[in-house]
Formats: sequence, structure tokens, C-alpha cells
Amino acid sequence: MDRLIYTAVSGMNASMVRQRMLASNLANAQTIGFRAELLQASPVTVDGPALEVRAMNRSEVHTASLKEGAINQTGRALDIAMHGKVMLAVQAMDGTEAYTRRGDLSVSATGVVQNGDGLPVIGEGGPVTVPLGTHVSIAPDGAVMLTDPATPDQPPVQVERLKLASFAGSQIEKGLDGLFRVREGGVLPSDADARVTPGALEQSNVSSTQVLVDMIEAQRLFDIRTKLISTARELDEGGARLMRLS
Repeated sequence: MDRLIYTAVSGMNASMVRQRMLASNLANAQTIGFRAELLQASPVTVDGPALEVRAMNRSEVHTASLKEGAINQTGRALDIAMHGKVMLAVQAMDGTEAYTRRGDLSVSATGVVQNGDGLPVIGEGGPVTVPLGTHVSIAPDGAVMLTDPATPDQPPVQVERLKLASFAGSQIEKGLDGLFRVREGGVLPSDADARVTPGALEQSNVSSTQVLVDMIEAQRLFDIRTKLISTARELDEGGARLMRLS
């Protein structure tokens, strides 16, 4: 009887983890460049010579869907939409290099180019900085171009190039801060052939309709597993009554 309860409780925990993941995806359905989180479930058993009669279900969020989202034109010179298996390199809060598809860039009060999360964007020579008062734009190859408003007739000058890192063939995972990193450490190589679409943004790849369907399914599974515990109690009480009759 305890095996039935053990299995049901393990499944209930997995359903709760799945509900939290789906709620996070739904909350970020409109976040620029967001990648839908995916759940990984695996059985956890005790190693040894004894017969395996019960196992816990361990469900964790370790990865995310890398499917491309829809591209919307914005007309802003600092907005970029990435294509293919590339990501924009940024400096995370802990100072390490991380990667994102969020391309709504801006220039801070100190001249640092940052994305919508306020993280400095990394170029070929480190975090990208530009002189204040200049007009900044991004070229299709990721080059950071500057134009002096005092001399508008002069062609733009390249001062840096964004690091557009390729994750093809690399194992990356999504952290709690929403950024991607190389599994077990390291950095991704820069892709010299990567291209972006200036004046556009890639939207979240979350399908709100599918998330709502998945949430209903997860709730029903939780209810079913809850009823299993009630069934186990009824069976246990029935068995106890039979023992008293004998």
C-alpha cells in the first residue's frame, strides 16, 4: 500500500514543479527574446542488490526551447533581432559572460550599451561603451556604428562589433536569471558570419494557448494523484476491517 502512496506523492511533487514552470512561461509570454523553459523528469532509485519497488520522480527545469520567436519591426536604431543559432553576449550580474536573445539595446547615462535587462553588452574587446551625445546604430553584421550630430554628412564610423556567439554544437543551459551559459563552464565562440536585423525585435517563443492547455492538464494530473492517496486510504481501511473479522 505504501508503494501506491509513494508513487502518488512523487507525482504530485512533479505536477507542482510543472505548474511553476508553466506559470513562469505564461508570465514571460510578452518578454522580448524569452525562451520557454522545459521540464526534465527522471526516476531516482536507490542503488543496491535489493529489488527496486519504488522510485521518486525528480523533475527539474534545466533547459529551454531554442525555437525562434516572431520578428516585429520597431524602427529603433538600437533594436536587433538575431537569427539562427546565435546569441548576444552580455555581462551577467556576477561578472561572468552569459548569453541572451533579448535585443532591445540602449545606451546608459555612462555610455554603456546595455540590453533591456540592464546588462552590459559584450563586444570583441569587452563591454561596449560609446561617447555620449553621438548617434548609435547597429549594422546587420553586429557592428556598432557612430554618427556625430555635429557632422551629419559624414559616414558612420565603426567603433566596436557585438559578440554574436554561436551555440551550435555546444551544450548550454538556462539559469535562474534567464541567461544561458555553457554547461560546465567556458564561453561560446564568436560567429563572424552571424547576422542581425536592425530595427526589429524577436518576441518570446512561448505559445500562450499551449501553456494554458498544459496548465489544465497538469492540474488534472495533480487531482488524479490526489485521489490515488484517498483510494489507498480506503483500501487500507478495508483491509484492516477484514483483519478484524478474521
